[in-house]
Amino acid sequence: MHYRSATLDSSLSGCGLAEGEDAAQLPMTEEAFACFYHNTMRPLWAYLSRVSGNPTLADDLVQESYLRFLCARAPWEAGEPACRRYLFRIGTNLLRDHWRRPVSRSLEDVPERRLPSVDPPNIESLDSNAFLNAALLHLRPMERQLLWLAHAEGMSHKEISGIAGLGTARIRLTLFRARHKLARALRQEMVKSEIRK
Repeated sequence: MHYRSATLDSSLSGCGLAEGEDAAQLPMTEEAFACFYHNTMRPLWAYLSRVSGNPTLADDLVQESYLRFLCARAPWEAGEPACRRYLFRIGTNLLRDHWRRPVSRSLEDVPERRLPSVDPPNIESLDSNAFLNAALLHLRPMERQLLWLAHAEGMSHKEISGIAGLGTARIRLTLFRARHKLARALRQEMVKSEIRK
């Protein structure tokens, strides 16, 4: 029995499909898309969350990325790796668009880590992930983006170039500097934690 989910139906209705078109005319089947989604959703969310520093924003951007992926009729015939790069490119562009918008901030929008705390955090409960998160905040978003794509996603400089829209020479240089900057920031965070003890 073949059925289409209400979510896919509602997503595709906003993609400009004609009244008579259905999922059979899309370049991928619903099952293929479900498999692709399963393989790429967590890495895309982790990438957008780390680069933006905002997990809630990452949730929204992931959903919008998949919607635009379906509407754009991505190059599915080129294989999953090409579609994965295309999806990351969409997510990167959405994040850039978000940063370009003027933002009015209220106190509720300020991350809790930036507000003064009454009690200092217990350093015993901190782990290496907390040090990494704090150190990543010292980097510019582009540096976080390139580091994530190169090391967490294992992409080559050429693949990153297709996503970030930068030349490979600039990517190589920026990654080199970002690694050293991250190492310095990690050392600083570790020294701070030792001082607080």
